[in-house]
Amino acid sequence: MGSKIEINDTLQITTEQGFPEDIINLERHRKGEIKLKDLESRVFNFNKPGARYFHHYPTRCFLAHNIDGRWLFWGEIEILSQTIVTNPKQGELYKEKKPETTTVGKYRIIKIYNLAYMLAKTKHELPPEKQCLDYPYLSII
Repeated sequence: MGSKIEINDTLQITTEQGFPEDIINLERHRKGEIKLKDLESRVFNFNKPGARYFHHYPTRCFLAHNIDGRWLFWGEIEILSQTIVTNPKQGELYKEKKPETTTVGKYRIIKIYNLAYMLAKTKHELPPEKQCLDYPYLSII
């Protein structure tokens, strides 16, 4: 019996898992309304199912928004904290059903890519079925 430890360099999260879509979205980015100086002091929370480990501060991670299973790279972050939480089902034996695990943590944004770089990184880093590039103004960059 053994363990597998995988260190992730990308935090890809849905809006529900902690991507701050109300602050960071393509419409605001296209208009030039997103400024790193406005984000640097903010700390965001994430909550992902499963046990995972991310590069920790001061090593950067990439930030990708998961939209219906497809990703769009946004920039770079620093993971400030991360905890793997196990929630065994009350009254159930481990052998009958594995407990649910979740990784929760905090991050801060240290870089926001310009639209052209977002498009290029997403296109070159992901297979076509994982790319989230169907926004009209992304296709003309």
